[in-house]
Amino acid sequence: MDAVLLLTLGLLAQSLGLSLGVLGLRRPRTLFPWRRAPTLGRVRRAWVIPPISVSENHKRLPYTLVQIKSDKQPLGSVIYSIQGPGVDEEPRGVFSIDKFTGKVFLNAMLDREKTDRFRLRAFALDLGGSTLEEPTDLEIVVVDQNDNRPVFRQEVFTGRVLEGAVPGTYVTRAEATDADDPETDNAALRYSILEQGSPQLFSIDEHTGEIRTVQVGLDREVVAEYNLTLQVADMSGDGLTATASAIITLEDVNDNAPGFTRDEFFMEATEAISGVDVGRLEVEDRDLPGSPNWAAKFTILEGDPDGQFAIRTDPKTNEGVLSVVKPLDYESCDHYDLKVGVQNEVPLQAAAPRPERGQARVSVQVRDVNEAPVFQENPLRTSLAEGAAPGTPVATFSARDPDTEQLQRLSYFKDYDPEDWLQVDGATGWVQTQRVLSPASPFLKDGWYRAIILAHDDVSHAHLRLRHQVQEGLHHLSLLLRDSGQPPQQREQPLNVTVCRCGQDGTCLPGASALRAGAAGISLGALVIMLASIVLLLLLTLPVALVVRFRQQSWDKGLLQGLQDDLRDNILNYDEQGGGEEDQDAYDISQLRHPTELAALTAPLGRPPLRRDAPFGRARPPPPRALPTSPADIADFINDGLEAADSDLSVPPYDTALIYDYEGDGSVAGTLSSILSSLGDEDQDYSCLQHWGPRFARLADLYGPP
Repeated sequence: MDAVLLLTLGLLAQSLGLSLGVLGLRRPRTLFPWRRAPTLGRVRRAWVIPPISVSENHKRLPYTLVQIKSDKQPLGSVIYSIQGPGVDEEPRGVFSIDKFTGKVFLNAMLDREKTDRFRLRAFALDLGGSTLEEPTDLEIVVVDQNDNRPVFRQEVFTGRVLEGAVPGTYVTRAEATDADDPETDNAALRYSILEQGSPQLFSIDEHTGEIRTVQVGLDREVVAEYNLTLQVADMSGDGLTATASAIITLEDVNDNAPGFTRDEFFMEATEAISGVDVGRLEVEDRDLPGSPNWAAKFTILEGDPDGQFAIRTDPKTNEGVLSVVKPLDYESCDHYDLKVGVQNEVPLQAAAPRPERGQARVSVQVRDVNEAPVFQENPLRTSLAEGAAPGTPVATFSARDPDTEQLQRLSYFKDYDPEDWLQVDGATGWVQTQRVLSPASPFLKDGWYRAIILAHDDVSHAHLRLRHQVQEGLHHLSLLLRDSGQPPQQREQPLNVTVCRCGQDGTCLPGASALRAGAAGISLGALVIMLASIVLLLLLTLPVALVVRFRQQSWDKGLLQGLQDDLRDNILNYDEQGGGEEDQDAYDISQLRHPTELAALTAPLGRPPLRRDAPFGRARPPPPRALPTSPADIADFINDGLEAADSDLSVPPYDTALIYDYEGDGSVAGTLSSILSSLGDEDQDYSCLQHWGPRFARLADLYGPP
């Protein structure tokens, strides 16, 4: 009775879905999936086996999951088998079954992130292969483990928020994923901020990852960008972690008003011209450069009732550029005091502080220039009778000079008079005819004759004065000369100005530092004169040096300079390499036949040179002898020379080795040393003598090849 009760309770537990094959049991439970329960109701043909749970990453393999049995045959007479994924389908070999005992084994580690459950089919056959039981399902569920770290979707999250944002303003959201089972704590993620600096201006929702502001005080001008280190952890914040960065950029708002760098600016403008820039007004604005919150807008508040000035903004520097839009008149107003204000293009935030220098004074000094005279009536129309005689008055031109503070004299002259009909008085502007104008003149148009009269003043000087104290000494200025034409023509002229302490008569005091500085300066003209003098001196010195050098060479290479030395040898010109015995060009007998003509040439210009081949090189040679006056005395002259050479103690004996100058190298004829380098003529090749010219023709015939 007790055994029947236990069996009934076990079958009831299976019917309620309780798993009997649980991981960690040392002895797997034995299941009878084909056993029918004894009941009076409807009979089930097969039991549904509850799922068998096994943990992923199980390392103690093979591991017995469960044992199934059939009660229709005794033990050992039933053959069990399983089929499905993990057995005979991919992934193969994960599960196996002992065909005699019915034990199901786990043979490989499972990964829930790849396959979270396996559905197998179990079979029971007799030894003959006949089916004992209907196939039944065997489900194996893989239990998740926390073997995957959470991963942020991005390494860097970015967000933007306006500076001065109120607490709770949304900035950005961080997102992360976890490959573990989302139904377990292994994938329960929690977000946090590890580091954000001080003060703590941002917070993150631990469940959603939303980042928001938590305090006031976001100021782009103080900190324009914040770097946050974020962390996400599974197991509800107690498991594996991962980190990422969040970069939060503060967007600029107009919370800083522009202000001038100075309270007052000083500028200078030239009268009678327009469309020119006078100066720049510098401002400071701490807002983002280049943004509308930074761009300045200038306004002239006072001091320009006629609208003669305008201010535009330089988009690169944010400076105000003051320009003249209407010509100024020095005689009407020589100075302007402007009051200028500055503000941004976009409205200033209500809570922003007011600028300390939102307004500035601009002092503009008008510079007087020589203006052209102006005719009071232009054009001037008058009438004359046809055929008016010469000298008939026509009109009187009267011009006014706008430069009332300059004493100037006006003069008049003609600019256009095609018939040369009129005559103009240059001092008074009185115009009269100087001849009769023909009625048939092509320059008469409907009875009107057109002429142009010009007036000009006599100002041709300028006054230079000091505007403030400068250092004494020489100053180099650059003057810009400009006429009053349209368009004006100009020229830059350098000017050297000496500043010094002046006496009562207007001259520099002696010993003043300015005088010393002025004396030390050399103008360009003086420098040119000095350079020209040096060049002229060199040109004058060069011919003298050339003459002296030529005479020295004439002494060294004269025809009779080495006469006393060469009398004992021969009178030969060693610069000429002659052709042997038949060459008589080397002997200049005319020098011996007319010795009187060479007396002037042989006279030394200075000290005679010393013999370099003499044993006593420092001994002076005897003075030159007097040359014979007639050809009959040539023999006596030669004998006397031989005797003088033999008795001269400053020269070596006749049979001593003489030292000659080095004659250089690179001869195209080659060396003749090969003539004596062999004992027999049969080893020599004299065919080259045929190419040496007629002077070597005899040697070529004697020694050359037949």
